[in-house]
Amino acid sequence: MGLGGISIWQLLIILAIVVLLFGTKKLKNIGSDLGGAVKGFKDSLDGEDDKAKNIEQKEADGEVNSAQAEQSEQKSESK
Repeated sequence: MGLGGISIWQLLIILAIVVLLFGTKKLKNIGSDLGGAVKGFKDSLDGEDDKAKNIEQKEADGEVNSAQAEQSEQKSESK
């Protein structure tokens, strides 16, 4: 038994049908597009975390207030 009661042979048949319908080039493009989208999503999440950490660190050091921190972040984004 494979995934949820589907055997390996059934999965291979489904894979063969998908390859016949779409072709290998189309499947490769779909895979690379999906991978790029996931990577971009992760990078954007990491970027937001970095911004929040920078603002928190500056506020903790007493260097700038939150309004100044937001302005400096907006300036760096616009470049």
